[in-house]
Amino acid sequence: MEGGNGNRGSSFYQSRRGHGRGRGHRFPSNQSKVSSFGERGTSSSTSGSSASNSVLSNRQEEDAQPSSNIVGTCPYMCPERERIQREKLRDLAVFERLNGNPRKSSPALAVKKFCRTISTKYVQASDLRPIVVLEDTLNYLWSLLESKEHSFEEVHDFVFDRTRSIRQDITMQNIVNSKAIYLYERMVKFHVVSHYNLWRSMSDPNTASMHHLNLEQLTKTLTSLFNLYEANRNSNHVHENEAEFHSLYVLLHLGSYSQPMGEPLSVWFRRVSTPVLKSKEMCFARRILRSSQLGNYKDFFCTTAAQATYLQFCIMMPYINEVRALALSCINFGGYKLHPYPLLDLSKHLMIKESDLESFCHSCGLEICTDESGNKLLPTKQTTFSHPKGRFQSYSFLGLQEYESQF
Repeated sequence: MEGGNGNRGSSFYQSRRGHGRGRGHRFPSNQSKVSSFGERGTSSSTSGSSASNSVLSNRQEEDAQPSSNIVGTCPYMCPERERIQREKLRDLAVFERLNGNPRKSSPALAVKKFCRTISTKYVQASDLRPIVVLEDTLNYLWSLLESKEHSFEEVHDFVFDRTRSIRQDITMQNIVNSKAIYLYERMVKFHVVSHYNLWRSMSDPNTASMHHLNLEQLTKTLTSLFNLYEANRNSNHVHENEAEFHSLYVLLHLGSYSQPMGEPLSVWFRRVSTPVLKSKEMCFARRILRSSQLGNYKDFFCTTAAQATYLQFCIMMPYINEVRALALSCINFGGYKLHPYPLLDLSKHLMIKESDLESFCHSCGLEICTDESGNKLLPTKQTTFSHPKGRFQSYSFLGLQEYESQF
């Protein structure tokens, strides 16, 4: 497949300022929105169920209402008319430039941008990509995440916008089937992995903003995925990955990010099917949340090390250090002053290297001492304990290093 070469940053980010994530792509005022891109479709809806209209009408993150009588015919990742127009406007991301040329792209590089102002009233069949093309597009975007030439933040910025466009095309064609579920699951995975990767570099204010927006789209994409599960429900059948993806929603309630969808978790649980609630993935998530709320840090870390899946780990890592700080607070204020806590033992409980734990204690305002044998100890009843200002430094999680090596 062709690859875009050329300048990594400046032109790309200038393009993002003009057509940013917040506003979406807007067409010039002398164009009739998307209607200039092709012929109006007259075919029936691609696929779905009798409940598809009500399900898809809840998927507001794509900023488009579903149409029941249009099937996409665009054979490329980006409609040809849009690609030509963006070439003229020099509105090509660095990944879309043919041999680094900001004025030239190709069908193998250009990917349809998200368009907030789009309306089914003006959409033509040639503007929309059928489900097969959408899957190929997602495969291409997924391959970019392995790029060594560009930073993760730069790749994320591009994939973030283009996956929103994929979701928009699915909504506008009213596609509600197993293939749509598959694509949504993969897009949720992208946002979950980004949740952790962006958190690791949040010292940069720009990355902190990206992390917030990614979390917002993660919760919206999860909502749409849950609706798709329900639209394809047969009796008490549970889709293959349904339980794990529901558990991710529960884990998003850890730490400072409470109620990410604006409703109490107890209300949300009432809508979850019994087989999903009883699944091992959901039992794990509920146990982790309960241990965190009760301050049972030993159970929290032991359960995580023994049962967490890769995606669950990605969601949990930004909150792990908050639980570690809670554990230090409990030990410091509840321990016996004449018996300092062995740092090596504590590091095993908190699943962290002893050297990293010493650094973590210092960031919480706690001093470490050493006994006659050279063993490091944490004296208790220290009045200087405090939560670090800003974010915690990133530390490894012992027992799950194989997950961390995948980033």
